[in-house]
Amino acid sequence: MFFNSEKQLIKRALQGNQGAWSKLCAQHHSRVYNQCLRLVGNPQDALDIAQDVFLSMYRNLHTFNGDAKFSTWVFKITHARIVDHMRKHKFESIEGKEPEMPQHGPDSKIAQQQSNEEIYIALKQLPFEQRIVVELKFFQHYTFDEIALQLELSSNTVKARLYSALGKMKGQLEVQNHG
Repeated sequence: MFFNSEKQLIKRALQGNQGAWSKLCAQHHSRVYNQCLRLVGNPQDALDIAQDVFLSMYRNLHTFNGDAKFSTWVFKITHARIVDHMRKHKFESIEGKEPEMPQHGPDSKIAQQQSNEEIYIALKQLPFEQRIVVELKFFQHYTFDEIALQLELSSNTVKARLYSALGKMKGQLEVQNHG
């Protein structure tokens, strides 16, 4: 069966249509997984968190009211699951550890490129509050106002965190390239 819009998919999924639910998951899986991977740094943890995200989405789909974009709702769930994971692991820092990059799958060619790995390492050394802003701005392509709304911060705070993060990443990348 062909679905012509995300609203239609949501409606059908709420009616118990497994095909519609599967299509919704497929549309968001890569984005959710990659967001988790960039923020927690471990492919297995990222898969586990992504699985929790989709389980939460399934259980709470009836609460989605359409006031915001569906992708924003998915992000909020993803963010909450990542924060839960960080708390559960007592905010273990991954600084100083080599990132665990996927060795197979559709993202393996990208993940193995040296420049991406350097950026990944620099990103992992940021505090979580800065990492999430970089994630939303550059990987999820949200505006400052959208990020502020999602994180319940002012736009100025979001901008300050982003510029501070970029400064730290630039310094780290310069050290990596000249060290």
